[in-house]
Amino acid sequence: MSRYWSPAISQLTPYVPGEQPKVDNLIKLNTNENPYPPSPRVAEAINNYPKDRLRLYCDPDATALKQSLANHFQLQYSNIFVGNGSDEVLALAFMAFFRQDKPLLLPETTYSFYDVYCNLYDIEYRQIPLTEDFEINFADYDQPNGGIIFANPNAPTGRQTALDEIETLLQKNSESLVIVDEAYIDFGGSSAVELIHNYDNVLVIQTFSKSRSLAGLRIGFALGHEDLIAGLERVKNSFNSYPLDSLAIVGAVAALEDVEYFNETNQKIIDCREWTTAQLEQLGFRVIPSKTNFVFTSHKSISGAELMQYLRSNNLLVRHFSKPGIENFLRITIGTAAEMQTLIETLKQHPQI
Repeated sequence: MSRYWSPAISQLTPYVPGEQPKVDNLIKLNTNENPYPPSPRVAEAINNYPKDRLRLYCDPDATALKQSLANHFQLQYSNIFVGNGSDEVLALAFMAFFRQDKPLLLPETTYSFYDVYCNLYDIEYRQIPLTEDFEINFADYDQPNGGIIFANPNAPTGRQTALDEIETLLQKNSESLVIVDEAYIDFGGSSAVELIHNYDNVLVIQTFSKSRSLAGLRIGFALGHEDLIAGLERVKNSFNSYPLDSLAIVGAVAALEDVEYFNETNQKIIDCREWTTAQLEQLGFRVIPSKTNFVFTSHKSISGAELMQYLRSNNLLVRHFSKPGIENFLRITIGTAAEMQTLIETLKQHPQI
C-alpha cells in the first residue's frame, strides 16, 4: 500500500480472475474459455488486414462491427455499443446509470465483478439471496431501487431465468434500468434482446469471449434503446475513445458472419455439457441445471476445496469459490469431449467416489 493511493482505492477488494497457468500439460477448465478455436475466417480477416494501417488509430466508433451487430440482431445502428470486452462495457454502464439515490439490486451469488464496480464507483447496492435451488426470485426485487443487474444465465450457477419473468420485472420497474448480462446466452438460453423493441429500460450486454472463442481479442457489446447507448458513448468518450483495436474489429466481424461454424461449435459444447452432467450425477454429484458452457456441481461427501486440489494434482484445473453458501461447489468449464472424458475418469479414481 502506498501513501499516494486515494483513500477509496486503499479500501478496494479487486476482482480476482481465474488462474492462467504458467505450466504445461494442464487441462484448463477454470475460466469458461471455448475449447474450440475461433472461426477460420477470423485468422483470414486479421492476416489480410493492411499492416501499414496499424500506424493509424482505429475507428473510434467501430462502425463495421456496430453495423454487423445491428444486422445480426435486427436492430438499428443507434442501438449498439461496443467495448473492450463485456467487463469494460459493464464498468461503463455502472458509471453511466447506477450512481443513484437508491440502491442497485443484484443477486447475492453472481458475477463477482458487480460488487467490485459498486465499491469502485461508490454505488450503494443490495444483494438479494438466491433460492435454495440457486434460482433468482424476482419477487424479492419488489423494493425501491436505483437499478437492477443480473446475469442470465447466472454465473457461477449456470441457471437461466425465463424471458417472461424478465419482462414482468421490466414492467414493475419502469423507472429503473435493468441490465441483463448475457455472457453465456448462446449455449441454449433465451435472449432478452427482443424486449428492446418494447422497453426502453433494458440493456442487454454480451461478449465474443465465450461462444465465439475470442476471449483474447477482448470484444463486448451492449444492446438497448438509443438513449441508453448515447449515455454509454458519453462515458466511453470521457475515458477511452478507442476501446477496440483495428484487428479486434475485423476479427469480430468475421466471427459474426460465420454462422455455420458458430452453430456447430456451440452445439458440440451443449451436447458435451449434457453428457458431463449425466456422468457427474451417476457419480453422486449434484449438478445445477445449466444453460452455459460450464456446470456448477458439488459432491455429497467431498468438499469443494478437496476436490479442486485432487483434480489439480491430476493436471485438471477447475474453479472453486470459497464464498459461504457455495464453498462446496466447483465450476467446471465444458472442454472437448476428450477433456471431459479425462475429467470423469479421474473423478472415478477418487477413493470416496
